[in-house]
Amino acid sequence: MQNEKKLFKRKIYDQMLRWKKESDGKTALLVKGAKRVGKSTIVEQFAKNEYKSFILINFASAPQEVHELFSDISDLNYLFIRLQLIFHVDLHERNSVIIFDEVQQEKRARQAIKFLVADHRYDYIETGSLISIRKNIEGISIPSEETRIQMFPMDWEEFLWATGDVTTCPLLEKIYAQRIGLGNDVQRRIMRYFRLYMLVGGMPQAVQTYLETNNFRMVDQAKREILDLYEEDFMKIDPSGKAFLIFDNIPAQLTGNATRYQASSVLGNPKQEKFSEIVNEMAESMTVNIAFHATDPAVGLSLSKSLSHFKIFLADTGLFVTLAFKDKSFTENIIYEKLLNDKLDVNLGYLYENIVAQMLKASGNELFYYTFPMENSTRSYEIDFLLSRGAKLCPIEVKSSGYKTHASLDAFSQKYASRILQRYLIYPKDFAKEQDILCIPVYMTPFL
Repeated sequence: MQNEKKLFKRKIYDQMLRWKKESDGKTALLVKGAKRVGKSTIVEQFAKNEYKSFILINFASAPQEVHELFSDISDLNYLFIRLQLIFHVDLHERNSVIIFDEVQQEKRARQAIKFLVADHRYDYIETGSLISIRKNIEGISIPSEETRIQMFPMDWEEFLWATGDVTTCPLLEKIYAQRIGLGNDVQRRIMRYFRLYMLVGGMPQAVQTYLETNNFRMVDQAKREILDLYEEDFMKIDPSGKAFLIFDNIPAQLTGNATRYQASSVLGNPKQEKFSEIVNEMAESMTVNIAFHATDPAVGLSLSKSLSHFKIFLADTGLFVTLAFKDKSFTENIIYEKLLNDKLDVNLGYLYENIVAQMLKASGNELFYYTFPMENSTRSYEIDFLLSRGAKLCPIEVKSSGYKTHASLDAFSQKYASRILQRYLIYPKDFAKEQDILCIPVYMTPFL
């Protein structure tokens, strides 16, 4: 018997409250996110708390008669009567919400949103994954009456909330604003908790398993189940299996320190157009984060985005850990324990890059990086991430060790001094300042 799904506090709830107040039924709310990120749970919780009644239609499991109701919506009175009878729920004008869960499974329901919103009797919330994939919108008119928000895995603060800690992140933000260090003892303790977050990840199923069992093997199994679901989704994106191969090889690609995802080493010699198309659809699934190379690192980063030169990160670093060690039938507790204590003899740089990408994306940043050749060398300098702030750029170099070397930042500064607002080195040690570089502990990334 499965344990009851735990209700975690999520920041997206406040966005939903703003939608309800500001929209007043003039738009439907579309919550987009990867599978198992917690969309259905938070939407149902919202409906219970904020409305007198609600109907939840899960189109992945709804009976055929429910699907057929959306083949003809010319009589909305009939539609609402039938829904109330089928789901045994009384709807109340302007105080009820109808939820279309997994709306990508019923295109006609999504297309009906335009007319349902215009009717204005009830509110509507849609949830879905793969909602923008071509076959899921083919032949329908996408409603403009949608307010769209994205749901990501639980962030560092949400993870701490789940463990009962509501004070650490607000205190860290104050300390960051004051540009002061924590001291070695406190720093080590917080880093241990942060590595725990990296290992467990932010998928609610994995977090709940950790809280209930305190057993990394069980957590790993929960994450493998999620990865299996993603494999199914990738087969929907691309039945040839290329999408899954691309996903499966993300850890190896990042470990190899390549300046871009090397499609040829995974797929042979794929056509660039087809490869880019598959990767774009993977990004739409929100299971991965794409960092694009900026050909000209200036404020308008999207204007110099290379569509053929990019890196791929997992949207959840906990899943990344499991994927990286999937050569075993399960990732042993000893591996997790060593990773937790920073003792495993592997280069953890790719883990830190992945978590920084995850945190920057969840904070609303698009991901860009920049490489440029070293003089008299076949090697390149690399700025791991570039942030646009006002009329300037903030280059970021990520380190998995305590070494504060920053050759790439220095070379970038010499080349583009007039474009730089602030240089950052993100690493697992305490806050420090070196010349004009701010060295910040990785768990303070959301404050950038």
